[in-house]
Amino acid sequence: MRSSRFLLWFLVLAVIGGGAFLGWRRFGAAPQVAVVAIKRGSVAEVVYATGVVEPTRWAKVIAYQRKRIVDICDCEGKTVKAGDVLARLDDTEEKANLAELEARRALLKNDVDRVTGLYKLNAATKTALDQATTALREYDARVEARKQKLADLVLRAPIDGVVLKRDGHIGDMAGTGVNDALFWVGKPKPLRVDADVNEEDMPRVKVGQKVLLRHDGFPGQALEAEVDDITPKGDPQTKTFRVYLALPDDTPLRIGMSVEANIVIAARENALIVPAEAIVNGAVDRVVDGVVARTQVKTGVRGVRLFEILSGLDEGALVVSPARPNLKNGARIRASGP
Repeated sequence: MRSSRFLLWFLVLAVIGGGAFLGWRRFGAAPQVAVVAIKRGSVAEVVYATGVVEPTRWAKVIAYQRKRIVDICDCEGKTVKAGDVLARLDDTEEKANLAELEARRALLKNDVDRVTGLYKLNAATKTALDQATTALREYDARVEARKQKLADLVLRAPIDGVVLKRDGHIGDMAGTGVNDALFWVGKPKPLRVDADVNEEDMPRVKVGQKVLLRHDGFPGQALEAEVDDITPKGDPQTKTFRVYLALPDDTPLRIGMSVEANIVIAARENALIVPAEAIVNGAVDRVVDGVVARTQVKTGVRGVRLFEILSGLDEGALVVSPARPNLKNGARIRASGP
């Protein structure tokens, strides 16, 4: 009987003690927070952009008229000279129209010759001669315009270079869209990246800045470029500016590849660094002997995940990261981390 009573009291005390312990943990124990140590390292402030690799000098060849392709070169990847014929479009209708105009012009030329002879014999008026001459000049202009339309049906290389890409085959319709190009002709080197940068980042972008590129086809490989040129006018629709990034001649990137670019605005080596998430309103929660000491800091280079500390912290100091806005200055905490 006594053992049963003893066991009962023991269980009661255990329950009371456990409840007290849980209450202490819930309401009285110092909160546990993650901390990191301030250390030295590299930090960079960058501007993000996306772009496409293209030649520095290149041109599109577009059909100005909607016509069927009757001949096209097998020249993709081959070198061409400016003026070389790349394709011919159906010119049957234009040749017939030109023949009609030339026949009409020939008749008008005979009229001019006849009236000129009569005018010299005082058998025709100056007005009649002027009317015949004007009609002939009008048809001269029509013939030249038709010849130009006929010439436009022969697509030629606009510059010296390599045929980077060819679209279309014999029998296809060309000129079905304003931006439908049949050929891309350009110099394979040098290359550049045609990148778009958000307008709010543009005040920090300058010619000559280093650029780090990323492409999934080259994981872990350092791909570098340099800001070469900036367009003066941005696009109000997309709220971006076009920035050209010059690539080195030994770049493994190829024409048409899409890349992500980080334009390095500022960089520091051997700087005191702290996680960006540890800073709130210009201050960090430093941990000293288990107590929070809110400390104002001055930052320098601001990277995506790390900030440079110029003053306010020493190397090795422990700070709460990520910051806990609910912590009060002077509060006791239990640190987890280094």
